[in-house]
Amino acid sequence: MSNPYAHEERVAIAAVRRACGLTSSVFETLIKNETLTKGDKSPVTVGDFAAQALISTILHNVLPEDPIVGEEDASDLRVESGKEMRDRIVGLANDALKAPLAAGDEAAWGVGPGKELTADGILDAIDRGNHPGGPTGRMWTIDPIDGTKGFLRGEQYAVCLSLIVDAKVQVGVIGCPNLLIDPSQPERGKGAIFSAVRGHGARQLTLEGTDPITLRIPPTAVENLKFLESVEAAHSSHSFNDRVTEVLGVKAAPVRMDSQAKYAALCRGEGGSYLRMPTGVGYREKIWDHAPGEVLVVEAGGVVTDSRGQALNFGLGRTLGENFGVIAAGKDIHPQVLAAVQAVQAEPKAKV
Repeated sequence: MSNPYAHEERVAIAAVRRACGLTSSVFETLIKNETLTKGDKSPVTVGDFAAQALISTILHNVLPEDPIVGEEDASDLRVESGKEMRDRIVGLANDALKAPLAAGDEAAWGVGPGKELTADGILDAIDRGNHPGGPTGRMWTIDPIDGTKGFLRGEQYAVCLSLIVDAKVQVGVIGCPNLLIDPSQPERGKGAIFSAVRGHGARQLTLEGTDPITLRIPPTAVENLKFLESVEAAHSSHSFNDRVTEVLGVKAAPVRMDSQAKYAALCRGEGGSYLRMPTGVGYREKIWDHAPGEVLVVEAGGVVTDSRGQALNFGLGRTLGENFGVIAAGKDIHPQVLAAVQAVQAEPKAKV
């Protein structure tokens, strides 16, 4: 059966590839070579805006009728106090837009030499990400730098892009500039792109978008299970995960990394399950934080649900609604992980 989203996937890979180059440049020039005060996240803010402008521009040039659900808006950049940051963002986005054509690129997409935009054009591209989401129609989600703290540390982060059609993720692309190409051969270096189309499998590519490798989640015995979880415990409970490992009898320490790189790692066997359980009341997961990873895992032979065993709902707007957590795992192990999660949820809460 032919791939009905082959064109969209190709465009998405090209956009993510350029955005990976842009964000890597931000790290090299604005983080490694500048003295930052503690807690200063301005470089990642610059990278977020510039990468969203870049991806939005490509999508708009190729698929002008498709709305975009993005993380950023440019209102603070349009006032005089935002001029310094605006100038940096415009320069970075234009450097990425006018970079030479690479494999799979087309000049008609608004990339290549001479394709820079005005400052207003860059800001308008950022603001195209204001779509509210919803249950019907086509829409793209952009997470330009997923894993802010990992990015600032020079560790794992991801550039994430997905196409949702009638609340179902059809295309997902995740760029991981700092993930090893092959964990068994670290000498090969870092940087990979992961791509999936619903019903047409998942694959890993080079950062240049070449040399595809088909991804399949390998079978995992419970005793060999390693949980993938976030480095930070702000929105995902490490203590809850620890209790799940006890219930399952898992001995291995968890693998902790930032961003949707966890979904990519799961798809090639670097952990048996990704757990993201809520730490408190009120936080709602954004659809761009999970849409690309969901289709990637499913197409690699896995299952992604919440703690009720229900599929994630990408048709509720810009969030997934009430937070019931996320459980991703291979088909063989997912029922056991889900049962353990529900068993821990049913345990009486300790009195303070």
